[in-house]
Amino acid sequence: MPILKQENDIYPIDLLSTPEHLAEKEQAGAKWWCVYTVSRREKDLMRKLARKDISFYGPVVSKRYRSPNGRLRNSFIPLFANYVFVLANEAERTVMLQTNCVSKCSPVVDQELLVKQLRQIHDVIKAGVPLTVESKLTTGDRVSVKRGPFAGYEGIVIRREGKTRLLLSIQFLDKGVSMEVDEAVLDPAG
Repeated sequence: MPILKQENDIYPIDLLSTPEHLAEKEQAGAKWWCVYTVSRREKDLMRKLARKDISFYGPVVSKRYRSPNGRLRNSFIPLFANYVFVLANEAERTVMLQTNCVSKCSPVVDQELLVKQLRQIHDVIKAGVPLTVESKLTTGDRVSVKRGPFAGYEGIVIRREGKTRLLLSIQFLDKGVSMEVDEAVLDPAG
């Protein structure tokens, strides 16, 4: 089976970068939904939502590996397996549920917090920072980045293999991603 080229993981492209677009959708009765897909159907759902003009974000990252015959391959895999975040009103939600890709659809309680966390993860992916998926959140010091390209980002400090990492999380999922950081750029969050 051929490896597919990278597809859009966000629709519309400016969904998280244009506050006016979010405000317009919210005024039309749209709210964020956390959609748990049928196994390995995240990209299928995203394709169908884009064709129906329904807003979504399903973070996708590049993964390099060697094929059995030794060739270097590059795949694009969902950052959070089986999850897509959808911004939809009730009518769009009904259309989404009819795609045969959805296993469970849960409303997001804190809409603003989710948007903030999704923006952070979207920006980190766009910057090409190597990420490690963290399946369970661990307790640690809550910090903010004080300088550099990610200044103002907030997360939790964790240690992995003797290195300091900043955990950016989606609290609704109890999952997140971590990236290596220099402790000198971190300040306790206030």
